[in-house]
Amino acid sequence: MSLRSSRAVTVALVALATFTDIVAYSVAVPVLPDLGRRLGASPTMIGLLFASFGVTLLSVSMPMGAVSDRIGRKAPLVGGLVALAAATWLFAFARELPWLFAARLVQGAADAVTWVVGMALIADRYGPEERGRVLGIVMSSASVGFMMGPSLGGWLYEIGGIRLPFLAVGALALVAAVAFLWIETPQERATPDGVPIAALLRMPAVASCAVAVVAVSATISMLEPVLPLFLSSRLGLGPARIGLLFGIAAVVSSVLHPIFGRLADRWGARRLTLIGLGLVACTLPLLSRAWSYPSAIGLFVLQTAMMASVITPSLAYMAEATAHAGVGSFGLAYGLYNVAWGVGLLGGPALGGFLFERVGFATLALVWSPAVVLVAVVLYVVSAFRRTSLGPA
Repeated sequence: MSLRSSRAVTVALVALATFTDIVAYSVAVPVLPDLGRRLGASPTMIGLLFASFGVTLLSVSMPMGAVSDRIGRKAPLVGGLVALAAATWLFAFARELPWLFAARLVQGAADAVTWVVGMALIADRYGPEERGRVLGIVMSSASVGFMMGPSLGGWLYEIGGIRLPFLAVGALALVAAVAFLWIETPQERATPDGVPIAALLRMPAVASCAVAVVAVSATISMLEPVLPLFLSSRLGLGPARIGLLFGIAAVVSSVLHPIFGRLADRWGARRLTLIGLGLVACTLPLLSRAWSYPSAIGLFVLQTAMMASVITPSLAYMAEATAHAGVGSFGLAYGLYNVAWGVGLLGGPALGGFLFERVGFATLALVWSPAVVLVAVVLYVVSAFRRTSLGPA
C-alpha cells in the first residue's frame, strides 16, 4: 500500500484537520473581544458574534454529510479546510463588524464539514473492531487543540499583534487542505441514491445515540459557565487557578480518549456509551462537595474522565448503529451527531445558567443528575426491548 492511500496517514490528516479546527475556534477566545471593541461592538454584539458560529454549524452539518455520501469525502474536506483558512484570514483583515460576522458564520460551516466528513472518512476506512481506537486518537488531538488554542492565540497576539494568530492558523488550515488533495481516498460512493434524513432518524439505534449525545453535550456545556462561578464563590478561586483546573482536565481527557476507544472496540460502543452516561450523572453531584482547590481538581478530573467515557464510544456507536441498520451513509449519520452535539451546546448553558441563578450549583447538580440517569436507563430499556440489529454489545 502506498503512503498516499495509507490508513494511518488518513487518520493523521483527520487528526490534523480537527486539531486545526479546534485551534481556529479557540484561538479567537482571547482575541475577538478586543477586535470587536476596536470595531465598535457592544458586549451584546460580541456575544452574538460568538453565538453566530452555531447557526451555520447546525444548518450545514447534515446537508454536507449527505453530500459527502454522494460525491466522496475528499472534495468536501478540502473545501471545508480552504473555507476555514479563508474565514480565519478574514478575521485578520476585517475592518467592519459585518465582516467579522461573515467570518464567524463561514468558520461554523467549515467546522461542520471538517468534523462530519472527517469522522465519516474514518468510518469508511476502519471496521467496527477498530473504529473506537482510531476515533479516540482523533479526539485526543482535538483535546490538545482545545488546550493550546487560547494560549497560542494570546501568545501570538503579544508577539505579532492582533492579526498574527489568525494568519498562522489560516496557514495551518491551508496546509491541511493541500495534504488532503494529495492523499487517495476511497472513490466509491457510500450511498449513490441517498438516504432520507427521516429514514435515518427512524432507526432506533441511531436515534438513541443522538439522544445520548445531546445529554452529554448539554452536561459538558452546562458546566463550562456555572462551575467557574461556583468555584469562585465557594473557594475564592481566581481566573488563573480555574483555567489551570480546566487545563489539567483537558490533559487527562486527551490521554483517556484513545483508552476508552479501545474499550469500546472490546466491550461494545453502545454499552460503554450508556454506562458512561450513567457514570457522568453519578459523579456530577460530587463536584458540589469540593472543599479545597486540590479536591476541586480531583473531582473535576473524575468528571472529565466519565465524560470521555461517553464521547469517544458515542462516535463509534453512531457508525456502528448506521452500519448495522444496513446503511452506509456515515456522512449523514455524523451530520446528525454534530446536530445533536450542537443542540446540547445551545440548551445546556442556557438551562444550567437559569437553574444556577435560582437554586445554586448543589441543587442544580442534584436535579441534573437524575435526568441524565433517566436518559441512560430509558435508552437501555428501549435498546433491549427493540432488540435492534446492532448485535451483541
